Amino acid sequence: MINKEEFRRRVITIAGQIFSRYGFRKTTMEEIARELKMGKSSIYYYFESKEEIFEAVVLHEANMLRNELTKAIKSVESPVGKMKNYVFVRMKAFEKLSNYYNAIFDKNLDHFDFIERIRSRYDREELAILRLILWDGARKKVFNVANSEYTALAVQTTLKGLEVPLFWQKKEVDIEKRLNAILDVLFNGILRK
Repeated sequence: MINKEEFRRRVITIAGQIFSRYGFRKTTMEEIARELKMGKSSIYYYFESKEEIFEAVVLHEANMLRNELTKAIKSVESPVGKMKNYVFVRMKAFEKLSNYYNAIFDKNLDHFDFIERIRSRYDREELAILRLILWDGARKKVFNVANSEYTALAVQTTLKGLEVPLFWQKKEVDIEKRLNAILDVLFNGILRK
């Protein structure tokens, strides 16, 4: 007897690899079934459609990202360290969590309701994390932040602006240098002191 949760996890893992390789549109249920070495009907017993599998894959990757970010933030005490870890983990996760990021940014997937729910949850969670880091830094008198809401929005906008050049153009880019330059501007500004 197959354990239902174990089987679902296996489908999510295998399908995630296939979606990463070919994208949502080009992936077929036949490919997923073939890779799992079973019939499509077995998969349909656990998932109603390819869309439902993709949603499960995206949510799985979102949870992985959330766990990595939480661990990165908790691993250091200083607000500066928390912000640095957050930025580096978030930006480097693009490479590992391609299905999640495709769901967030691929306009061809806009017609799926779950994509919009995931996008808005992603934005809300990110703003909450950034606000918390900024509030903690201001409370400890490390950051000079008049309004953590607007500052969190500015940081989020900056990070989103980096996503296209870093990950969609597929150019060899020194991510570390770019992220450190962004963090330098964030922490030190551009005004002469």
